[in-house]
Amino acid sequence: MHMADALVSPAVAGAAAAVSVTLLAVSARKIKRGDSENIVPLMGVMGAFVFAAQMINFTIPGTGSSGHIVGGILLGAILGPWAAFLTLASVIVVQCLIFADGGLMALGCNLLNMGVCSTLIAYPLVYRPIAGASTKSWRIAAAAITASVVGLELGALLVTAETELSGVTALPTGQFLTLMSSIHLLIGLGEGLATAAVLYFVKQYQPSLLTDYRNGTGGKTGSYRKAALIFLSIAAVLGVAFTWIASSYPDGLEWSIANIAGENGLGASASAVAHTIGHVQEATSFLPDYGSTWSGIIGCIIVVALVWIVCTLATRKARSVKSN
Repeated sequence: MHMADALVSPAVAGAAAAVSVTLLAVSARKIKRGDSENIVPLMGVMGAFVFAAQMINFTIPGTGSSGHIVGGILLGAILGPWAAFLTLASVIVVQCLIFADGGLMALGCNLLNMGVCSTLIAYPLVYRPIAGASTKSWRIAAAAITASVVGLELGALLVTAETELSGVTALPTGQFLTLMSSIHLLIGLGEGLATAAVLYFVKQYQPSLLTDYRNGTGGKTGSYRKAALIFLSIAAVLGVAFTWIASSYPDGLEWSIANIAGENGLGASASAVAHTIGHVQEATSFLPDYGSTWSGIIGCIIVVALVWIVCTLATRKARSVKSN
């Protein structure tokens, strides 16, 4: 669901960026009020895991399309909504700047469509009411599947709306929305099942992870070393193996566009702003299209580092303000 710059206008991209930056600032403030010394390492580990998991596109049978998890519901269930959004935003930023996955001008849109829809809307409004305080596996699974579908459907709706408001393509809105919503329903079901499986594993081996940070403001002091090592190990395996196991089919957004535009393209003419920003992205993305066997490992390391830097700076700023 990573939007390219060719789909959005500078005005729509700027508005989305303003909303995203505001929510990121709120997220950083929420984290620094909480138990940052405990949650920040966990955010880095989970960010690396989601980054690696997103590299594995799974085939949607009978469609010629593929999808990957967004990871927002999984992050929300373990970290709480605000820490989850900050973590997922770090993943999306790294994908954009280092791997040219999603346009730089469209970065704010991608943060809204994938980050906000899953962590700040679907998680608190769908997952939490269904899962409640229950430890029953069926409720957690039902919550994960339903919230994953809702999050992706909201994202698909936003992608369509942003494209229509931008007015830079010839994509018919009704057909585009129909294709986007139908394929992302299937992708959402796949993500929901994967999320439910991971949460079942967490519930069995480290159940405190599902309760300690559920409010996004910290929680009990505890050791998550074992769980962290497991998630990092899985991330490392996925990061190396993605070139062999990921589906080669186009993702849901690419598939939707291809079914409408075919070989004729989008019918869009890039603005001067898009050209300029595109050159910046070309300069920063030293591993475009994940063009290395070690891309996954490198990306995981950068995500962990970015989460740590952002949270450390936010915490230090909070302490300096408090001391003054």
